[in-house]
Amino acid sequence: MSTGADVLIRALADAGVEVCFANPGTSEMQLVAALDGEPRVRAILGLFEGVVTGAADGYGRMADKPALTLLHLGPGFGNGSANLHNARRAQSPVLNMIGDHATYHLEYDAPLTSDILGFAAPVSDWIATSESSDQLAGTGIAGWEAASVYPGQVASFIAPADHAWSGAAIEPTSPQLPDIPRAPDRAIQDAAEALRQGSVTALLLGGRALRADALWQAGRIAAATGARLISETFCARMQRGAGRVPVERLPYFGEQAAEFIKDLDTLIVVGSKAPVSFFAYPGKPSYLAAGDTQLSTLADVRTDALDALTRLADALAAPEQPRVLQAQKTQELEPGPMTMLELGKVIANHLPDQAIVSDEGATNGMGAFVLSGYAAPHDWLMLTGGAIGQGLPLAVGAAVACPDRKVLALQADGSAMYTVQSLWTMVRENLDITVVLLNNSSYAILNIEMERVGVAHPTEKAKSLLDLSNPTIDWVKIAEGMGMTASRAETVDQFNSQFADAMGEKGPRLIEVILPGYENAPPT
Repeated sequence: MSTGADVLIRALADAGVEVCFANPGTSEMQLVAALDGEPRVRAILGLFEGVVTGAADGYGRMADKPALTLLHLGPGFGNGSANLHNARRAQSPVLNMIGDHATYHLEYDAPLTSDILGFAAPVSDWIATSESSDQLAGTGIAGWEAASVYPGQVASFIAPADHAWSGAAIEPTSPQLPDIPRAPDRAIQDAAEALRQGSVTALLLGGRALRADALWQAGRIAAATGARLISETFCARMQRGAGRVPVERLPYFGEQAAEFIKDLDTLIVVGSKAPVSFFAYPGKPSYLAAGDTQLSTLADVRTDALDALTRLADALAAPEQPRVLQAQKTQELEPGPMTMLELGKVIANHLPDQAIVSDEGATNGMGAFVLSGYAAPHDWLMLTGGAIGQGLPLAVGAAVACPDRKVLALQADGSAMYTVQSLWTMVRENLDITVVLLNNSSYAILNIEMERVGVAHPTEKAKSLLDLSNPTIDWVKIAEGMGMTASRAETVDQFNSQFADAMGEKGPRLIEVILPGYENAPPT
């Protein structure tokens, strides 16, 4: 007779699960054995649970279907929860399989016994616990269904060890997915009327509305109405570059964002929600739209964005093609020390067609985003939930999902230390990822934020909490210690040469880019 674990993993493979990102412990050994016996599921080890969950997020964003994670009890899940917070904010499909003690062992309160539901509930859209070995596979399939709800959810299920190792005779029923919700006709009509009547209008786009096909429809609407196309500040996946419909990006800082949209009389939200400030600040607004701006939602994040935009374009009798498409342009470099502007030029000039960028570049990544609009068509993945340590694991998952596409991890130094173990997985799996490690030896964004909250004269004690230069982190040695080819670039010419080489080769590589520290950085 098959074990509960065998039936579970076989059922998930039948449903289409192809990858399990894992960091198992003793209570998961039967699940590991079941994965070993299922050739359709690739098993990938992460040396920290935040790598496991972040990789599942990156995979889900690019594959549009859930990967499986394997996590060890409550503490293991807790280690991965920050990147599950990001995944949930991205509406990524992720299915967490959490091992637990055998049911009869729980009463003894062994050292790793914990409230797994308490750990998992805050970052899970759906959660369940298996009730028997016969029911384990059914619980897993129910979780797969929940994770696959458009556009994706974080689903978690608890697999007690005795349910995994005991015999199971019941095969679960085939998974069923509901139809994707469509915007009601009334919402289409209201949005069309608002755009016709408004004099200064915009679409605020997020989620699946930032895919190329949906952006094409948004471009048709802009051609018909003159509406601006604005993206949310941090999006799960934006398809951009030459030949695609360009969008403006809502600024990060609240007062800049409010200024950016202050003149709008009409704002139609598609795949996002009303714009709010990332943080609260003394004397500054949290809600960013002007008081007299008419705001309406055409489609929320769980409503089919492509369908809604297509129907709205047709209702407006919009032209078949957008009026504006992004041009491709080669940037002229200015030799000398590296700056965020020259960084962006180099990346834009050499980014391959259909590349994937995992952006956790923070302050020094701004130039890369702006200038890469002129690059070849590519996908840009962002830090949706604000919990740093996402960029490197996200790149791992994206590379696993899309092995034939170059992945660029644009990574700030401080947040890279949260999930540095990702480099090891990149090498172990021979993933086609180039890490551009932006080293300014500082949590630079926090220096800016300290000023913005009104701390005018921080002492050396306060400054030390934002400084990464004592001791200086040597990223070339760290990468080489993980088995990765690595180099350092301090000038524009050095980075241009190294980055061009990396884009023309396959396999994992790290380029450490030395950039000015916060006090010497150009204004943002």
